[in-house]
Amino acid sequence: MNWQHLTSDGDWEAILKASETHPQVVYKHSTRCSISTVAKTRLERATQPENVSFHYLDLIRYRTVSNRIAEDTGVRHESPQVLLIVDGKAVYNESHMAINMRDIAAAI
Repeated sequence: MNWQHLTSDGDWEAILKASETHPQVVYKHSTRCSISTVAKTRLERATQPENVSFHYLDLIRYRTVSNRIAEDTGVRHESPQVLLIVDGKAVYNESHMAINMRDIAAAI
């Protein structure tokens, strides 16, 4: 998995813009949560769909960015959480142990 780190509002705005041409996945990770570690590992072991960019957000360190994403998408913050962004909108989201690559790929 080639994670692109999401660390600023500018990064988030670039993701929204990029979602106009191909799907973007944002994974919100808590470095203090074992469930987050399990979910991240499951994603990393799975085959990544083609033409999709994957972004990693350390929500402990960048909580304001996480809050902005929740505000902009209307998706209540959870941790861990994955969001699929297409055309500037969250078209799919899941949290905790329900996070898996198969469902992300199916939502694309």
